[in-house]
Amino acid sequence: MAWDWPQPAVLALAVLLALALDRAWGEPPAWLHPVVGMGRWLAFLGDRVAPRAGQPQRPGPRRLLGALAWLLGALSVCAGAYLVQTALSSWHGWAQAVALGVLLKPMLAWRMLRDEVAAVEGALAQSLDAGRAQVARLVSRDVYALDEAGVRQAALSTLAENLNDSVVAPLCWFAVAGLPGAVLYRWSNTADAMWGYRGVRAGRDWTWAGWWAARADDALSWWPARLTALLLFAAAGRRPDEGLAAQARRTPSPNGGWPMGALALALDVRLDKPGVYTLHATGRTPGPADTAAALRVCGRVVAGCALLAAGVAWCGGWAAWP
Repeated sequence: MAWDWPQPAVLALAVLLALALDRAWGEPPAWLHPVVGMGRWLAFLGDRVAPRAGQPQRPGPRRLLGALAWLLGALSVCAGAYLVQTALSSWHGWAQAVALGVLLKPMLAWRMLRDEVAAVEGALAQSLDAGRAQVARLVSRDVYALDEAGVRQAALSTLAENLNDSVVAPLCWFAVAGLPGAVLYRWSNTADAMWGYRGVRAGRDWTWAGWWAARADDALSWWPARLTALLLFAAAGRRPDEGLAAQARRTPSPNGGWPMGALALALDVRLDKPGVYTLHATGRTPGPADTAAALRVCGRVVAGCALLAAGVAWCGGWAAWP
């Protein structure tokens, strides 16, 4: 029948449509954004699993409670994604592809990341204070003691790390498990951002309650982070550097150091987070041209990852499709 498209073709087209929507329109409004809804759900659950600062707590039960709450939320959002995906399977091929592309788009955010990092360079051209204020939108660290080089290094580090978190990893998990896979990754990454703290945040102690959220995000980000590093070298026209693993180990995160180290090595720049890590210490201090180069390289990674994910889809590697 003319209505019957091979599901791999539907899903491959959905990947490309999601990136096209991101390029054209960026993020949907907050009231319509499913990740904002995940944040509200996480805030609701978090108020019930993390004790207020200073309250006594037992690590074991608190860890278990945090894990159960994470799993409850993950089950709810993934079940919803699976039911939607199943309902779409009876639609015409074009309609399926468009609907899936629209639903996948909020799980990734390349245009917003690109624009925010580019805005740091534009703000630095005005003044150091403007640059600091702009980069504060991207990072949680104290930026007001940073010099111009420090502001630029913070922006480039965030660009590399979030290239994985905001684009490559969601597409990877969509390739592995369809829409539920992308939704699960976005739930995990959002939970880590809200719960994955060793200490007090927003008046609540996450030392034990956020342990599972942090570990789950580490696990789900493990292989996409390493793929992102390889894609960064390829996009920069360089062979993978044998020193990358050593650079990656310099960061506290088991995953963030891979794309950050790859970007530093590929562009031959030094990336510092004072008191935490120094990546590619023999590299140049990045300048304005390096920000432009990093954005070009990362843009190629996004295009390459989209084609790779579409290729996996075309070969039928979609475990979650009914």
